[in-house]
Formats: sequence, structure tokens, C-alpha cells
Amino acid sequence: MTPTMPALPDEQLTLQAAQAQVLRGDVAAAAGTLEAAIAAHPASDELALALAGLAMQRGDRPGAERRLRGILQRTPGHLPAAFMLTRLLREQGRMVAAGEVLTGACTAGATGMEQRIAAVELLDDCGRQAEALRLCTDAFAHGLDDPRLRAHAGALASQLGRFDEARRHQQAALAGSPLALEWHVPLGLAGLQRYRDRQHPDLALFERGLARGDLSPHARSGLLFALGKACDDLDEHARAVAAWAEANRIVRQHHPWNRKSWRRSVEMRLARPTPPVQSGEDRAWTPVFIVGMPRSGSTLLAERLACHPAVRHRGELPWLPTLAARLDAIAAERERAAQMPLAAAAYAAQLVQDDAPARWYIDKQPHNDMHVDLILALFPQARIIHCRRNARDTALSLWMQSFHPGTQDFASDFADIAAVIHGSRRLMAHWQRRYPAAVREVRYEELVDDPDGCIGALADWLGLPAAIAPAAPDRERAISTASLWQARQPVHTRSVQRWRAYATLLPELARMAGD
Repeated sequence: MTPTMPALPDEQLTLQAAQAQVLRGDVAAAAGTLEAAIAAHPASDELALALAGLAMQRGDRPGAERRLRGILQRTPGHLPAAFMLTRLLREQGRMVAAGEVLTGACTAGATGMEQRIAAVELLDDCGRQAEALRLCTDAFAHGLDDPRLRAHAGALASQLGRFDEARRHQQAALAGSPLALEWHVPLGLAGLQRYRDRQHPDLALFERGLARGDLSPHARSGLLFALGKACDDLDEHARAVAAWAEANRIVRQHHPWNRKSWRRSVEMRLARPTPPVQSGEDRAWTPVFIVGMPRSGSTLLAERLACHPAVRHRGELPWLPTLAARLDAIAAERERAAQMPLAAAAYAAQLVQDDAPARWYIDKQPHNDMHVDLILALFPQARIIHCRRNARDTALSLWMQSFHPGTQDFASDFADIAAVIHGSRRLMAHWQRRYPAAVREVRYEELVDDPDGCIGALADWLGLPAAIAPAAPDRERAISTASLWQARQPVHTRSVQRWRAYATLLPELARMAGD
């Protein structure tokens, strides 16, 4: 980090006085104290940073941004200001600007390892994976190396489809620290390819790791999922099931899931009255929500639609469920109605962002199927695409996949998976009846059998203009789902009726309700 001048003694006293005023609840007085001090010390980065923090606390985002940019103009490597400004820009959906600010500050001078890792993680959160990876490789080029940063670089390169580069970083992480097993680096390796040789060194790596006696449950489950995936590639179905069964047992033990709560939430959604539709101006863009069960073809569908030059794909945005929870927490109907336009504006900022404008924007968060009524109240022009796949194939694909804790915790138990599939289908049938013009179903089996025909029909329904040529793949856009490798391979039908290969080993699949 570019060095900054330490605060002078009287500046320190001013900062302490302002902090005391804030603790007493007098933010306006604190701002006055700092304004007076900065008039005497106009080049003080510390006073300006404190004022920026106060501006954010008071809701004055333009004022905060102005102060922070002033600091970075004087001191380009001032990382506290850069981090604060990046988070401010992220809240406003200005992800391009956020990436520019943080990468600029990190490359303006030397940064420590902890700062570099924090910057990489924040850029990843902003959807700026290419810039985050460049910060990693820049650090390596300047001798700033660390297994944690190598693990981040491996994950980022995987998301960007740079699989050979990802493997080099992941192998360096494994060589550099035994903790790489805790970071699920072997699982990342397993997702980079389709194994075709039992002698592949990765399998020995997975088995050596599992032989260790000091593994945490988290590390052990990751190795088991990786081994199961490799065995599945090699058609060693019994060994795959044994590995996945133990992995899912560990997940269930440490991340239990409440089936009754899920069913209650579905019933509440089905009984909820239709929220009032926002009557704002006709927007110049259309949000497209791809919903349904995870592992039902949503990534493939979104990637194919995003080849159209008028479509921008934002991945799985977390914002709509967050906004829905905030609105649900408001008891007064009038107050909730007053917050609806603010919720629409907040979500729109995250969807549209500040890159080149488009006409259609995709959010493929699968569990937005819980909020279709809210979506169409906030955005009457929205379109909902429901991805549906054979229930048994969906269940198997979920059960064999490792997910981040807290995301798909139901996926470790077939009965829980069946409950979620049943509830999701009830919801989508309900939304289809209520909003027939806005909701369309796409079957996975039809998508992989005839991708061009399926995407063409969807494009007509969405009103996409005929494109002269598909857009070139966006090398700066990442795929952050479990399908990051599969989605970049040629479309195939090998996974249709895949559950039959496991029917005798997993009788739970045969007992599930079919389509």
C-alpha cells in the first residue's frame, strides 16, 4: 500500500472527539467537528475517511463517494478508502466502477497478503472475477505468493473457464499447505474435467487425503464428493455411491435441514394474496428470471440465451430473496406498499449495473420460484422461465453434488430432495395458472435434445430480435455454479435417465414419484 502520512496529534484528538459524539448519538455534531478540522487540514486522509464514514451513516452516499474519491486522488494506494468506496459502489450496482477502484488501489503500491486476499474476495463478491484473478497473478509475479491466494486463483480461473490455469493454481495450493484440503481444493480439481483413466493422479490424491486421520468433517466430505465424482466418470457406480453416501451423511450431521419449515413456507406462498402491481413507467429493459430446481438445466439455458447480443446474464443474484424477506417483515400493508418502489429500484440497480446496456437481463437464482408474485408486482414486464427435469435425475444430480453450507442443505437426503421438488412444482403450477402470459416451462430433456429449437422458441416468446450472429463468448464473465465445467462443453443427452444406472444401488430413487 502506498504509505500515508500519520494523523497529527490534533487530528487524532479531533477523531476521538468526533467518535465520542457519534457514540452519544450526535452524528450532526460529529460531522461539524470533522468539517472544522478538515478546513484546517485539507490534505488529511484520515479526517476525510472519517467524514466519508459519517456521510454513509447519514445516508449521504454522493457525499461519501466524493470524500473517498478525493482521498484516492491524493493517495492512490489508500486501501481503507478503496475498500469503503468499493462496498459503496457495490450497494449501488456499480460493479464496473467498483472493480476499477479496488484494482487501481491495489496496483498503485505494495499490498500485504491479507489485504490482497480481502481485495480478491471483495472483487469476487462484486462479480469481477477476471479482475480478482488478475490481482492474484499480479501478486504471484511480484513474489507475493501464498497457498490461500493460490486456492482463490484456482477457483476464479475455474469460473472463467481457464481450466488448465485453474489446475496449476490448485496444485500449487495443495503443495503449499495441508489446509488446502479444508478449502475443498480437491473438489475443485475434480470439477475441471471428465476422468477417463483409473490411473489419473487425482484419484490417488483423493484417497491419500481420505486416509489421513486429522481431517475435519468439512474436508472429509469434500474429498468424498471429489472421489465419488471421479468414480462416476469411470462408471464405477458402487464406489461412487459409497463415497457420496458417506459425504452426505457428514453434511446432514453438520448442516441439518427442516422439511416442515420448507412445507410451511410453500403453503404460505400459495395462500398469500397477490401484491399490488407497481405502476411505474414502461421500462426500456426486461428482467428474465430462470427458476426451478438446481441441477435442472438452468445454467445451460442461461448460457445459451446469453449468446444473444441483446441479453446480459447476471448469474445467481442474492438480492431478490433479501428484498422479499425485508418486505415480508413489514406488518403494515400501507408501509409495505410504500417500500415496493424502493425495493424495485434497489433490485434494478443490481440487475442492470453500469456496464454496456442491454435489453434483456437474466437472473438465474433457482429459488426465486418462491417469489414469482413479488417479481411480477415489482416488474410487470418480467418473464419467468421454469426449468423442469425428470425428478429422479434431478434428485441424483443434487445428491452427488457438494454445495456451500446454507445454500442447498436439503440435497443430502433423498426424502428432503423429494419434498423440495414437490413443493417447487406446486408453486410453479400455481404461478402458471395465475400468470399464464409471463411464465413458461422448459424441459431439460427437450433442451439437450434440440438446443437450437428450444432456444429459438424461447427467443420468440421473449421477443428477442433476430441476431445476425451470436455474440462472442464473454471471457470476462464467470460461471459460478456447480455446472461451471459442464456448461462449457458441447450439449449432450448422456444425463437423460441417468438415474437408471444407479437404480439398484439407490432404491430411494425408484421409490420417488416419477414425472
